[in-house]
Amino acid sequence: MDMGIAGRTALVCAASKGLGRGCAEALAAEGVNLVIVARTAETLEATAAAIRAQSGVEVKTVACDITTPEGRAAALAACPQPDILVNNAGGPPPGDFRNFTHDDWIRALEANMLTPIELIRSTIDHMSAQGFGRIVNITSSAVKAPIDVLGLSNGARSGLTGFVAGLARKVARDGVTVNNLLPGLFDTDRIAVTFDAQAKAQHISVEEARKLRTATIPAGRLGNRDEFGRACAFLCSVHAGYITGQNWLIDGGTYPGTF
Repeated sequence: MDMGIAGRTALVCAASKGLGRGCAEALAAEGVNLVIVARTAETLEATAAAIRAQSGVEVKTVACDITTPEGRAAALAACPQPDILVNNAGGPPPGDFRNFTHDDWIRALEANMLTPIELIRSTIDHMSAQGFGRIVNITSSAVKAPIDVLGLSNGARSGLTGFVAGLARKVARDGVTVNNLLPGLFDTDRIAVTFDAQAKAQHISVEEARKLRTATIPAGRLGNRDEFGRACAFLCSVHAGYITGQNWLIDGGTYPGTF
């Protein structure tokens, strides 16, 4: 299927590895030029080189912390008017909410709620003016089914979800869609941290924790970044113009609810 977005430009956050990289690779495969952002310059440049070699699209890099005003300014200076914005940032650490400080909550909100909102605020008017825009926020399955050790993530990402629900209806008439992708368990560095926290909490090995969690997935496996990226690319395509304000759960069937 031709996604109809060749020649467009995307700003993809936290794109040097994991799900962000999967989105960047999938968009590049559709002919989308990229500005990719991550904290570690060496890893980011290696990813950019690999994507250029695979797809031949233009890939610019911005090594920065997107959760800071300085980082956002650098990213937007490199890509002030993207056609596509993929918001993504590392999740806050797991733990018992009794041990979270006020500063812990502020950092979680800055990274997983306020940073996406700031980037949307800076780019959405251009999208509306040109009659086309795609915004995809990578959040978490915890928005649908909270995870007990991820209280910071549960709260911050749910706040972003509420904001998007209202915004998406305001710009739909302009040809701009805003959607959220909710990953379940994917084989990334991030999930390794979650497995480690679970292992410590249950006094078991990390491998045992991994097996226990994998056993709860009807698909019988962890997800991979390629399939996640393709879902993102479809939401960014011309074929998804009638899909907005939605929370796409990608979890191998783990969520047990009907709605």
